[in-house]
Amino acid sequence: MTNPRELAAGNPPARKRTVARPDLPTPSMMLVDPRFGELAGQFFRLFGQPTDGGGALALYLHGEPVVDIWSGWAARDTRWRSDTVSVSFSTGKGVASTVLHRLVDRGLIDYDAPVATYWPEFASAGKELVTVRELLTHRAGLHRVRGLVPGPSALFDHDSVVGALASAAPDRRRAVMPGYHAVTFGSLVAELTTRATGSSFTDLVRTEIAEPLGIREFWFQVPAEERHRIAKSFPRITPFGVPWETASFALSCLPVLRNIAHAGMPEGFDELVRNPAIHDYVMPGWNGVFSARALARMYAAIANKGMVGGRRFLTEETLAQIGEVQTTARDYVLGIRMNWRLGYHAAFVASRNQYPHAFGHYGLGGSGAFADPETGLSVAFVTNRMGGALTPLADLRLAKLGAQAESIARRL
Repeated sequence: MTNPRELAAGNPPARKRTVARPDLPTPSMMLVDPRFGELAGQFFRLFGQPTDGGGALALYLHGEPVVDIWSGWAARDTRWRSDTVSVSFSTGKGVASTVLHRLVDRGLIDYDAPVATYWPEFASAGKELVTVRELLTHRAGLHRVRGLVPGPSALFDHDSVVGALASAAPDRRRAVMPGYHAVTFGSLVAELTTRATGSSFTDLVRTEIAEPLGIREFWFQVPAEERHRIAKSFPRITPFGVPWETASFALSCLPVLRNIAHAGMPEGFDELVRNPAIHDYVMPGWNGVFSARALARMYAAIANKGMVGGRRFLTEETLAQIGEVQTTARDYVLGIRMNWRLGYHAAFVASRNQYPHAFGHYGLGGSGAFADPETGLSVAFVTNRMGGALTPLADLRLAKLGAQAESIARRL
């Protein structure tokens, strides 16, 4: 019998599996509903020269596409095309969470059951009562990745990562507040869903997300024949212009910022994300590769009462739980209130424009997507230009585009 933990790891041989062809063809022409023309102009102004990189923006309204555009450069000498995809980092947490919600819909997972119900080894070190709901809202107390496994390349080894997490004692603060699981979240969800179903996470993403939505660009482990489509990400991750190792060590020594370093700054991570080998493995916390078109379609179902393209994707009962704020406490890693839902955060954190029903997940450097069930709007933005040269971690492009899209949708 195949070991579920080996399945979850998503090792390279899984790329040989036959993947069903998508129902939706890749468009050759851009789509701009005239009502969103001003937004499109705002997007195109982002990418005037190769140093600006490139990106794509897609919107759905009430389950139907209204914007699908792209611009800029996928590499210094290559223009962004209709079929270009991009590493989108933590944006993948929203996709991984949606896989889990599909399993809840079929009764395979219960939000309020202990994680150990499906993954017995998880019960060690005082975690026997940690529920699926708490895991999805970053209240499992397993935020720490720095020092979790020996050496950067060990993060490729799913078995080692989840084994270490299963053995780890949870942070005591989890009882009163969430702590963002910046890297570990995806591994936890992948292992949980694999244990509950006996299927590899790669297969679950295909059968629960890509095939039902009729679009294939939902990848953590990227098929070899599709890798030429991946835009080259830049610049190097140098927080505040400081080399990664120096910055991560310095932050780990500062009480105010220590949690950020522990949760999201493992040794050698800046080199790891540039290694082509990341596409051989499944690490849903940070190595997702998507198109804006795919993300917008997934969130369109969440924004449109579970329906997209005339198909039911999620039940309204599950959607009611997905969109409910689970905790308003300050996140002890990020230092702000993220208003965590079940696997998603508020779409406009610390913004003057607050849309209380909008939620999704953003990623390092700028990519992300969200849904707003109140307006029926979904927005997705992917890019290879990771913020500014000095501050690649801070990026407001999606927030600005999303706020403009919300403003338009609310006037219609």
